Amino acid sequence: MSTNTLERSAVAAKPKLSLVDCDIHPNLKSEAELFPFMERRWVEHAQQFGPNNHQGLAYTLQHPRFQPAVSRADAWPPGGGPPGSDLDFLRSHHLDAHGIAHGLLMLLRPTGCDERNLDFAAALCAAANDWQRECWVKPEPRLHGGIMIPQEDPAAAVKEIERCARTGGFAQVNFPPRALEPPGRRRYWSIYEAAVHHGFPVGLHVGGVPGHPTTGAGMPTYYLQEHHSNMPGMQAVVSSFVFEGVFERLPELRIVLIEGGFAWSPALCWRMDRAWRLMRAEVPQVPRPPSEYVRDHVYYTTQPIEEPDDPAHLGEIIDWIGHERIMFSTDYPHWDFDDPRYAFRTKLTEAQRAAIFGGNARALYRLP
Repeated sequence: MSTNTLERSAVAAKPKLSLVDCDIHPNLKSEAELFPFMERRWVEHAQQFGPNNHQGLAYTLQHPRFQPAVSRADAWPPGGGPPGSDLDFLRSHHLDAHGIAHGLLMLLRPTGCDERNLDFAAALCAAANDWQRECWVKPEPRLHGGIMIPQEDPAAAVKEIERCARTGGFAQVNFPPRALEPPGRRRYWSIYEAAVHHGFPVGLHVGGVPGHPTTGAGMPTYYLQEHHSNMPGMQAVVSSFVFEGVFERLPELRIVLIEGGFAWSPALCWRMDRAWRLMRAEVPQVPRPPSEYVRDHVYYTTQPIEEPDDPAHLGEIIDWIGHERIMFSTDYPHWDFDDPRYAFRTKLTEAQRAAIFGGNARALYRLP
């Protein structure tokens, strides 16, 4: 969670329309919003049986940690519905208010990525993609969809990527960090090949409920542990991509780690480089030091940005990672939202600020 520690002026200047927000969460008023985009068979399936996720109660908003709706108290649309479900209110409350020129949509539920019934998973993903395009992207050109895929059925996932590439309106392919297997495994390679072929980065937003324990030591006792487990989960994502040889195989692949922090990256790279020097004979598919692949292929979003007591330490971490690999995000409308006016305590040059708050994302996603 990100905590603001700066004084805010009583009246803030109206921001210029220049920022790129890489993590905006749209929401459904109800699952019935997807029904117009589904075959009757799957509408009836949703109504009669509902989801069959790998982990029961996965989409239940537990009290109190996920209440109210994981969102800011002021994000509830005045016309009703949960936060993130009203485009007009999102325009005025977020896009216009904070000068957002482009926003990347990240739909959290329902996604189909955790569904055991793979045919239903494909239907859910296709409906979610059509809903994003018709209800958000077409009426608001500043927004760009994220392609939801049933990653455990790679053939169906590739088909969906190809379909969305034809229809337009999408900027990246979404892939859950917690899938049935580590994301670098070759069962998923065809998905990354399709993403590269169509010019899409792959975005990995924290989450996914494959039924496995969320830590290497098992299921945690406290939410504090669960929340923290998102960070080592992202480290596992990076090491899987590197050591399975995905980046070597697909030199044009770019991945974006969303809402997973980034201060851990230098230490992970140091450790991977040392292990690689000692045991590189085991991984001939990795001819270069792991840190080089990370620098070439991995991007990070800012929320939740780490906030050390000495802001200069954060600056040193960003210097090591590279300012060109950091992209701004707010996590709107969630309660750990980062206001772009107060997101960084460390000093940035004007060029660095311009890159992080817009330029890097414009280049990666090929935005105007």
